[in-house]
Amino acid sequence: MVDIPISNSSGKPIYEQVAEGIHAQIMSGDLAPGEQLPSIRQLAADLRISAITTKRAYSDLEAQGFIAAVPGKGSFVAEGSAGLIREEQLRLVEENLAKAVERARTAGLSLEELHDMLDLEWEES
Repeated sequence: MVDIPISNSSGKPIYEQVAEGIHAQIMSGDLAPGEQLPSIRQLAADLRISAITTKRAYSDLEAQGFIAAVPGKGSFVAEGSAGLIREEQLRLVEENLAKAVERARTAGLSLEELHDMLDLEWEES
């Protein structure tokens, strides 16, 4: 079962929350390539939301290449999503590194000090 927290007080539309929840599970590996997703109606019932909302989330994920709909069989995590996942992870790492570099410069750290910090984090994780 796909477990997605939905917040009515969030500023995001519910379909975006659903799409982001599924996307996060694909990115983390909780949903593997080829794995079948719940039907639109089943997920809507599980989350207590409209099937139209769930359909919009699935359509957005399909347009992004993360899931594939197979007529008469359902929706599946796209087999080719491994490359998309890797690209998305690289993009996130680059974003976080850019922030770290900016903060390091603001703090007056040298490149060597930043490397040492990164090496330490790598070894501890």
